Amino acid sequence: MPLTEQELHNLAMNIVGEALQELGWEFLLVNSNRKKNPQFVCIDPQGQRSFIIVRPILQGDDPDVYDPILMEVVCRKAQEHKADTYWAGVGLYDISDKKAPLEKGKSYQVEFRGLLKIE
Repeated sequence: MPLTEQELHNLAMNIVGEALQELGWEFLLVNSNRKKNPQFVCIDPQGQRSFIIVRPILQGDDPDVYDPILMEVVCRKAQEHKADTYWAGVGLYDISDKKAPLEKGKSYQVEFRGLLKIE
């Protein structure tokens, strides 16, 4: 049975959230609704507020490719709050076939290269 869009989103959120915790970021807001942005509002270790957009990237697509229109909207919102903006694309691929949908109980590969700052 394939994972739902919300399950894929939650998986990506967990991966990014764990990475942020390891880097010492403080969470101000966590929004797991995949249709609301940003997913995370955080304070980085230097004290800078940041808006982070998280998306699962499937079927072998490049996790660092983002929707420039969406990111422009989020950047404007972040600037109003004196915050930086980051893209966190998380590649999620079936181990045996990158183009296959992820299925519950099957192994998968994660490709997360870290946060991509949007200027």
